Amino acid sequence: MRILPISRRDRSYHNRPDAAEGVDMPKNTVLYRLLGLFLGALLLTSCSGKGALALRRPDLTPTTDRSLTTLPLPTSNSTTATTDPTQQAIQAAIQKANDEQAQAFAQHNPSLMQDTATSSYYAELSRINQDLANSGVTAIKLITLEWGSISVQGTTAQATTFETWRTTYDDGTTTQDREQNAYTLVLQDGSWKIQTDDHPDTGSGQPSNSSPPTTTTPVPNPILPRPPGSSGRAGESHNWSGYYVNNGTFTEVTGTWTVPQPTNTGILAAGSTWVGIGGVRARDLIQAGTEETVGRNGQISYDAWLELLPRASHPVNLTINPGDSVTVEIAQQQSGRWLISFKNNTTGQSDQVTEQYQSSLSSAEWIEEAPSIRGRRLIPLENFGTVQFQKASTIKDGKPETISEAGGRPITMIDQSGTAISTPSALDSVGDSFTITRTGPPPQAQPAPATSRNRRTGSFPVVVRHSLFTSL
Repeated sequence: MRILPISRRDRSYHNRPDAAEGVDMPKNTVLYRLLGLFLGALLLTSCSGKGALALRRPDLTPTTDRSLTTLPLPTSNSTTATTDPTQQAIQAAIQKANDEQAQAFAQHNPSLMQDTATSSYYAELSRINQDLANSGVTAIKLITLEWGSISVQGTTAQATTFETWRTTYDDGTTTQDREQNAYTLVLQDGSWKIQTDDHPDTGSGQPSNSSPPTTTTPVPNPILPRPPGSSGRAGESHNWSGYYVNNGTFTEVTGTWTVPQPTNTGILAAGSTWVGIGGVRARDLIQAGTEETVGRNGQISYDAWLELLPRASHPVNLTINPGDSVTVEIAQQQSGRWLISFKNNTTGQSDQVTEQYQSSLSSAEWIEEAPSIRGRRLIPLENFGTVQFQKASTIKDGKPETISEAGGRPITMIDQSGTAISTPSALDSVGDSFTITRTGPPPQAQPAPATSRNRRTGSFPVVVRHSLFTSL
């Protein structure tokens, strides 16, 4: 076992109120410890009858890394030993997959990740690495890997890890965070491969010989929409614009829109267009739509996705391009069972996903959103121009209704100064169509995000989506 520097090992000392970061232990305490170690070694040698015991001298160098607000973790990958061969194989697959993603990113060669991922997860990882590069990330590195529970049922396995990753950005800044990962693996052709990797907001089952994760995302304070007529202004939000209804029970929502082509402003910016159920005055939200991300290098990526809060979002198998007409429908088949349907009306491609999710059924939405990074900071809203929603409807209290018939309310997105930056139009005469227009100042560059490398419902969500209640 590696002997850590005393200033890192003796946590009881550093947990005292008067202990300052980077301050070493009193010299007399160090001498007493060294003397104790030396005498103990002599005693062991005399008892065993063997030759001189080779002592490894503790490193007395004071801690100089002040990048973390808590005690630093070991600087090499750490695992919890297991004698079960199946669990060992699962651990090896996850360790190898993490190493391969970092190597693939560094070498711009996604094929390095193929042998440890299913085909769908490999495609997701490839997009993730490209999104990382587009958003100004220059390097990712796994610092520590701690193991939680591992369970196996036939050819499927669940594994929990707590991983610390360091992310380096093109402006020279770095971030380092530790988060929980919930892996699902499947046995294919005699090898374990990762199928999904989720990031629960609250974890269960901490790793043995390890403290809980040291960074958490606080629950955001509500930013409630102002009901029409209360102040003469439409509802306002810092991350949503569009329409919502919340005066009944909603079991289906659908909408059609044209994927916009944002303007390249040379900074990281993004925008998401989606339909959803829940999330206005409840903490649950099931949402699905399309997204555009403008990278600092000028590249623009497009993808279709779905998300069920508090789970992370994940892409769906639908290719989209600017100018494509897309229809998305979320429909409850039975209690807790949902069918999410995507169709690219331009290409004819479609995809359907069935999900289990308990919803409050409390609202329905048609939204253009400024996404956020891990819920900690909003990404600047892209210059998307205008997005038009058409054939927007919902099933309210068992009856199909347009936005107008359901009592739709508009939401205007405002920036920190209160200036409108994304504004919905009035509904058309039928009551199922409207436009959302990008207004106000253009997106402004922001410092590199203080976020961890997190698999975007798989690896690293450059952007994720959150409910109306996400605050700045």
